[in-house]
Amino acid sequence: MSEIFSDNTTLLIILCLVIPIIGCVAGAASVFLIKSDNNSPSQKLMLGFAAGVMLAAIIWSLMQPAMDLAEKQDTIPWLSPTLGFITGMGFLLLLDTFTPHIHLSSNSVEGISSGIHKSTMLILAITIHHIPEGMAIGVVLGGAISGGEMITAASAIALSVGMALQNIPEGAVVSAPLNNMGVSKTKSFLLGSATGLVQPISAIATMFIIESFMPIFPAILAFAGGAMLYVIVEEIIPEGQSGKHSNIATIGVALGFALMMILDGAL
Repeated sequence: MSEIFSDNTTLLIILCLVIPIIGCVAGAASVFLIKSDNNSPSQKLMLGFAAGVMLAAIIWSLMQPAMDLAEKQDTIPWLSPTLGFITGMGFLLLLDTFTPHIHLSSNSVEGISSGIHKSTMLILAITIHHIPEGMAIGVVLGGAISGGEMITAASAIALSVGMALQNIPEGAVVSAPLNNMGVSKTKSFLLGSATGLVQPISAIATMFIIESFMPIFPAILAFAGGAMLYVIVEEIIPEGQSGKHSNIATIGVALGFALMMILDGAL
């Protein structure tokens, strides 16, 4: 990151790392306003919205640039994005398999056996969500800083805004259930907000790692896309479709997808 200390680049990094946290804090603050109900229409709508935003981000911010960049390289154009995508899915599969966590729509514990409290496992479940999202921000931000044609500063900001929007429901689905488990509203808000810190940490780590791996940048973009898709298919969509009001979750997907598509086109 030879330009990392220039004023414009530093501002871009700060914006792209802080914007998603604002969304998570805003979502966590909902614990002071609403009571959580895992099968409520608003909960389903928020989960669907998050999935829609993430799906659009995968397509236009990650996979499409990965395919375009690979096509410009003197290699088989689909090979590195495909390998990166599958590796990203596998990485989240391993993380999901071994990390003890629990989801809103289930009381069964996933991951390795442990004596961790249920509320902690709920936090871990959302933390897993934030890792690939942070990686996506980091890889796009790194591409923008490197000065490539396919990924611009506007693309990085658009993705960060999209992540902030989908962080609102993710912050809410941590803080409100924690409050229902007996955790105070203030502590639930702080814990829900804190889960969002995983995003900038994983973004910074990814941003610096890719500096040494720019020749396989298309694969790294696709890796982040695969990791995010795993979260959507394995966790967010099933939770949104469980119980009643599944059609509202579907509407949420459409709204989130459309909004992210508009953001990507406008910026």
